[in-house]
Amino acid sequence: MSAEKVRNEKKLNDEALILPPPEFGGQISVGEALQRRRSLRRYKPESLELAQVAQLLWAAQGITNSLGHRTTPSAGALYPLEIYLAAGDVRGLEAGVYHYRPAERALERMMGGDIRQSLAKACLSQDWIADAPCSLIIAAIFARTNARYGERTLRYVYMEVGAAAENIALQAEALGLGTVMVGAFYEMKVQSLLELNEDIIPLCLMPVGKK
Repeated sequence: MSAEKVRNEKKLNDEALILPPPEFGGQISVGEALQRRRSLRRYKPESLELAQVAQLLWAAQGITNSLGHRTTPSAGALYPLEIYLAAGDVRGLEAGVYHYRPAERALERMMGGDIRQSLAKACLSQDWIADAPCSLIIAAIFARTNARYGERTLRYVYMEVGAAAENIALQAEALGLGTVMVGAFYEMKVQSLLELNEDIIPLCLMPVGKK
């Protein structure tokens, strides 16, 4: 390994947590996951494992080949989506807000502290968000798609959000977990809670927990 690569890997490890690699096998088929999938708003008061969270993040936006293609289709392979994690009760992960970095399969810590209660309030007091061990937030930078597709940007980005959310839902089912898509929230409050730049727009929130 070259000295430069060692320095780059050390820098990444200093800044972010490298996640466990994804698992490609499973106990159930895609068909079974589709059959069983339901919106779930009640979760056991139990922790999630870091490996489970890593698998969910990979399902949302993981890299699947050497060209950088991802688990979710994207118009022009522009990938406007950004995935954030609000963790409260995940073994091996301190409570806080994290940004998923697909290329490195890593979580970048943005802030510490458990924001689940505040996040639930920003989502019109949907209490199951506070009860879930963690929530995945799907956000988008529309400018990435707009630069090429102009007026078709909205439909392309919304299609991509739906695909990512379904990936998360099916992966959760395959792991024996439950989730629900949440679209009712105060956008600016969620943006402020996560300390996102104004061009990063939260579009969907998915609490995850054990059935």
